[in-house]
Amino acid sequence: MKSSEERTTGNKTSAVVFVILGFSHRPDMKVSLFILFLCIYIITVLGNLIILLVINMDPVLHTPMYFFLRNLSFLEICYTSVTLPRVLVNLLSSDTSISFAGCAMQMYFFLFFGATECCLLAAMAYDRYRAICNPLHYMDIMNKKVCMQLAASSWICGNLVALGHTTFIFSLPFCGSNVINHFFCEIQPVLMLVCGDTYWNELQIILAAAFVILMPFLLILVSYGLIISSILKIRSTKGRYKAFSTCFSHLTVVTLFYGTAVFIYIRPKSSYSLDVDKVLSLFYSVVTPILNPVIYSLRNREVKGALFKMRMKLFHPNS
Repeated sequence: MKSSEERTTGNKTSAVVFVILGFSHRPDMKVSLFILFLCIYIITVLGNLIILLVINMDPVLHTPMYFFLRNLSFLEICYTSVTLPRVLVNLLSSDTSISFAGCAMQMYFFLFFGATECCLLAAMAYDRYRAICNPLHYMDIMNKKVCMQLAASSWICGNLVALGHTTFIFSLPFCGSNVINHFFCEIQPVLMLVCGDTYWNELQIILAAAFVILMPFLLILVSYGLIISSILKIRSTKGRYKAFSTCFSHLTVVTLFYGTAVFIYIRPKSSYSLDVDKVLSLFYSVVTPILNPVIYSLRNREVKGALFKMRMKLFHPNS
């Protein structure tokens, strides 16, 4: 399948428009998938908006930990909004084409929010390390200025990574088919449309992805190594449980996010499986953002308490 909108130079064709294959191979499931993804998108946005609202309204939650959680919730709304609205439109339309610039922009923002989340999760791990290992000086060390610097660094790093990756990939020559066998402009499916031998291109992308993904992950491992060492020094079982429970939500999110991201990006194209990677991409780009509010609200007493107080104010204002 080729688009009529292509540029030809010699024997190479540079695509002006790409076609997102998405779920077109299952036309019988389009309505069901549309309803499912619409529900997921609404719940994701509302869930993370509620977390943002609760943190802003309750002074008890005006601490470094919840400052980073507020950043994460906002990021998850943006992250999901890069892919799901387009998926919903494509499920209802027979025209699933996307312009060259549109595809580049989608990849940029997807990588931007993804790389930012990697860095932000590392900053949150550092925050937990300071809270558990230096409890007496925690608020002095993790002051407002430090928190702002860590958050800003995460967003800046994400922007630089996304800009570099997107510029590099879309400066390569495309030829042959212009069909992207995925539900959005993901790196590997787009790279498969590049002309000629892409070994060195793949290697550069894998090395860059390894740096972006593994460096924050290494910082997370170091932080939790120090946290576990500190927890083991606590004599009471109750004290150990209380200290570890403050990290459980963050550890769950890290496991979900990094588990799929490492598998997808840090490997060569030769081991790439379209069907498997579609499922994995769906998991970390759609499922993980919807789970974050659930993970942080169900496992966190302070958030549950703030949610209860907000509900009382809304439905029982005179009580």
